[in-house]
Amino acid sequence: MTTQEFLGKENYTITSQTVSESCPSNIALIKYWGKYADQIPANPSISYTLNHCKTNTTMEFLADEPFSVQTYLAGNEEVKFAEKIEKYFKNIEKYLPWILKGKYIITTENTFPHSSGIASSASGFGAIAKCLMNLDGIFSGKVSEQESLQKASFLARLGSGSACRSLYNGLVVWGASDEVSGSSDLFAVPYPNEEVHDIFKDFNDWVLLIHEGQKSVSSTVGHGLMKTNPYAERRFQEAKENFVPMKEILKNGDLDSFIKLVEHEALTLHAMMMMSDPAFILMKVGTLEVINKIWDFRRETQLPLFFTLDAGANVHLLFPNNGSEEKIKNFIESELLQHTQKNGVVKDIMKF
Repeated sequence: MTTQEFLGKENYTITSQTVSESCPSNIALIKYWGKYADQIPANPSISYTLNHCKTNTTMEFLADEPFSVQTYLAGNEEVKFAEKIEKYFKNIEKYLPWILKGKYIITTENTFPHSSGIASSASGFGAIAKCLMNLDGIFSGKVSEQESLQKASFLARLGSGSACRSLYNGLVVWGASDEVSGSSDLFAVPYPNEEVHDIFKDFNDWVLLIHEGQKSVSSTVGHGLMKTNPYAERRFQEAKENFVPMKEILKNGDLDSFIKLVEHEALTLHAMMMMSDPAFILMKVGTLEVINKIWDFRRETQLPLFFTLDAGANVHLLFPNNGSEEKIKNFIESELLQHTQKNGVVKDIMKF
């Protein structure tokens, strides 16, 4: 599909409405880092959608009132976030021509802690996009669920790039790749379940809260620094190439190769940060201590505990439910939690 196909319809019957939606977060396995105008990714990415870490959003639309946005996060009014959403709504008016013809009261809360290394922008904009498509269906006449979900993914991308992946369960691809049929830079698509080995369909993601404060460099700034990174083009090409082995790994259930590729992607993401100008480091001492302990544990036990990292210090601990999970959980609780702030851990699963 092209951008033109997402333009809004001509006829709408606008009335005051209240809609509610929920959207999970996701964690990328092949990373997206670097983008072009209009939130177009510099390389394709693939992610797991989480099952428990979600944003729950209620959107009250008051028809015929002057356009404005009020936002409440966990009961507290967030003026700066409202300004961000107002700007976002103005940006997507051509896709939803009715969007500036009323007032919005948006209440939202996350099922996970703020600044936990779980992408609240992904789940947050995913939930908002789903609410908007609910309203669009009411105002314009019902569209098919598939079309609505695809357009919600398209709209979510314009708010936060990785949000487009949160609209689908399981493994999800965003960015055009020859290895994934139907993949696009404009929206995400679910990776075909029939091409995924059962070992990858029931996974744990325990997020160690190494650092719960604000990051020293935002993801937006980090993406921008890829424009002058001397290694950027090679990185974009590598990410595209990594879809070839990933596709084979997912099909044949090669867990060892999966571990190697996922950890390599995580470390490459942070290597790009260190090679930016100016360089920056988001990992903390605790991050490195956890990584080394994971490697030692895996070497000594041959158990499939491994990690990935988002753009921050916190560590996503990944391990399958394959009979060895209790030993892994005991190790995490006895050896790794000590490296977190306040023994902080968020426990989630990826099951589909």
